[in-house]
Amino acid sequence: MTLIAVLPGDGIGSEVTRETIRVLERVCGDRLSYEEAPVGGAAYKAKGHPLPPETLDLARRADAILFGAVGDPDCDRLERHLRPEQAILGLRKELALFANLRPAKLFAELADASTLRPEVAAQIDLMIIRELNGDVYFGEKGMRTTTSGLREGYDIMSYDESEVRRIARIGFETARARKGRLCSVDKANVLETSQLWRDVVIETAAEYPDIALSHMYVDNAAMQLVRNPGQFDVIVTGNLFGDILSDQASMCVGSIGLLPSASLDANSKGLYEPIHGSAPDIAGKGLANPLATILSAAMMLRYSLGMAPEADRIEAAVSAALATGARTADLGGSFNTTAMADAVLAAL
Repeated sequence: MTLIAVLPGDGIGSEVTRETIRVLERVCGDRLSYEEAPVGGAAYKAKGHPLPPETLDLARRADAILFGAVGDPDCDRLERHLRPEQAILGLRKELALFANLRPAKLFAELADASTLRPEVAAQIDLMIIRELNGDVYFGEKGMRTTTSGLREGYDIMSYDESEVRRIARIGFETARARKGRLCSVDKANVLETSQLWRDVVIETAAEYPDIALSHMYVDNAAMQLVRNPGQFDVIVTGNLFGDILSDQASMCVGSIGLLPSASLDANSKGLYEPIHGSAPDIAGKGLANPLATILSAAMMLRYSLGMAPEADRIEAAVSAALATGARTADLGGSFNTTAMADAVLAAL
C-alpha cells in the first residue's frame, strides 16, 4: 500500500492537512495509508528538535509527503538551527528535493478576488520552477565584527553549474509539456551567480530547440507579473527569487490560500505543501482556507503517485465548489475550514 507521511507542523497546518486527508480518502479509498509525525515548532516542543530523527525516517520511508506549515512565535528566539523553519530546509536537503513547482492559475469563479483588473487576472496560467537546494538559504552565513567594531551579517549566494543545469532541464521539460515557453529569471546585470545561471541556461537550451527561451531580470519579472502575467508560461529561477515571485503570483490569483506546491527529487518523490505559512493568528479558529493543501494533494497524486485521473477529479471539484459560492474569509466569504472542505467533498 502507498504510504503518505503526514507532517502537519504548526499553526493551521493540522487543520488544513486534516481536511485534505478527508478528500484523499474519498477519492483514493484504501489505496493510500497515512502515518503522522511532528515537525517544526510542534516537534521542538515535543522532541527538542524541529526535525526529529523519527520524522526524517518516516519521510524517507514514505512514497510522498503531505506537509502543513511551520512557524511558531514561541520559537523565534531559539538558536537558528532549532527554529521551526529549519525543518523544511532540512527535509529539502536530506531528501534532495531540489525542484519546487508552484502553479498559479486563476479560477474563473474568483476573478473578483484578485487585486488585478479581471481582464488582466484572467490571463494567469503559469508555473514557477524554483531551485530549492542552493542560493543564500544554504550558503555560508553568519555574524561577524568588522575592523571598525560594527556588527555585520553575511549570507553567501552561490550556485555551481551542475545545480543550474539540473533545474534548467526541469524548466525546459515542464515548458515542453505546456505551451513551449520558458522564461529564466535572474539578476545577471549585477550578480556573478546570476551571470553563471544565465550562461548555463543558454547552454542547456541547445538540448531543447523546440522551446522558446527568454530572460528577465527579477525586478522586471515582478513588475510584469502584475502588468502582463499572460506573457508567462513557465518561469525558472533561483531559490531566493522564486520564493518572492511565487508569493506575488499567489496574490495575483486572489489569495495565498489557493496555491499548492510540489518539491521533487530526481525520481519524482515529493513533498507537497501549500505555500501559505502557519498563520498563528488564526490557528484553531477554523478560519484557514484548506484549498491550497487540497490542491497540493492533487499535485501529489499527479507527480509522485501516478494517479492523474484522481488529481483531475480533485481539481475539478475545487473549481465546482467555488462555483457554488463557497468561500473562506480570505476570499471574502464566511465558510470555515471544514465547511470549505465539505463543499469540495460535495462536488466530488
